[in-house]
Amino acid sequence: MKWKKYTIETTTAAEDFMSSMLMELGIEGIEIEDNIPLTKEDQADMFIDFLPELPPDEGISHVSFYIEDDGSDQSDMLRKVKLGLEDLRDTVDVGSGVISSSETEDLDWINNWKKYFSSFTIGDILIKPTWEEVKPEDADKFMIEIDPGISFGTGKHETTQLCIKQLIKYIEGAKEAPTVLDVGCGSGILSIVALKLGAKEVVGTDLDADCMISTRDNMQVNHLDEKLGTFYVGNLIDDTELQKKVGTEKYDIVVANILADVIIPMAPVIPDRLKEGGYFITSGIIDFKENEVKEAIEAAGLKVIEINHQGEWVNITAQKLNK
Repeated sequence: MKWKKYTIETTTAAEDFMSSMLMELGIEGIEIEDNIPLTKEDQADMFIDFLPELPPDEGISHVSFYIEDDGSDQSDMLRKVKLGLEDLRDTVDVGSGVISSSETEDLDWINNWKKYFSSFTIGDILIKPTWEEVKPEDADKFMIEIDPGISFGTGKHETTQLCIKQLIKYIEGAKEAPTVLDVGCGSGILSIVALKLGAKEVVGTDLDADCMISTRDNMQVNHLDEKLGTFYVGNLIDDTELQKKVGTEKYDIVVANILADVIIPMAPVIPDRLKEGGYFITSGIIDFKENEVKEAIEAAGLKVIEINHQGEWVNITAQKLNK
């Protein structure tokens, strides 16, 4: 399916007005590009560990909208957009208001990211996207297939690899098949790795309901019985009902591949989830926040037993010791 992309050059002051005007016209696919730095509040809400470097903010914004290019005449809609734009000039500085156009396809949005995800190995484990064929030299490897779908998590990122390495170590080294809690399960890759390695049960949580779809789909792809996994939508940090559903002192391993700014407030609720002697495996921690996360985990009463690095990312593994 082809789409026409129209971009309005405007001002940052007019962004919200412009978006509202377009939505009132029935246009829902809207994109805003500007160089406004994120506030500390925005950074916290979005769980961003470090800010991107942006050019100076000169008050210029580009508001884009998409209309399906089905061969029909789009001049009437464009006329309405231009009239709406002119009406806004009485309310706010809309800048030049110049409208440019280009053409795009669904393929650009949905499939182009796939070229960045290819098969890779961690030890003897082959992690393969569902759309790739198994190479002859990998035929005898322990295979896990993943389609991230609408959720994050291919396994190729350093933070996920750090968690997988720790799961291998602590599941394969366990005397009995462990129970695992996967906080921020995303595409379900860590839950699936845990089950494939021998965990007897996994429970997962995520803020995004779409992750439940991806996780279930990926369990099916890997021929795992759905009864082996239970997944909940919610925030384990402050949702007491979710904490009750997840359970108390139930898990041999809690794994959380999230971000430092989430792990820190989450740390106090983790010990109650773990059995005595259980392990808390974390990553998603940028290196300059290592000490801050370590201190939060220790303040929660857990003992840090391992710290591992891969690139600029950090894994911290801690244990709940007998009182």
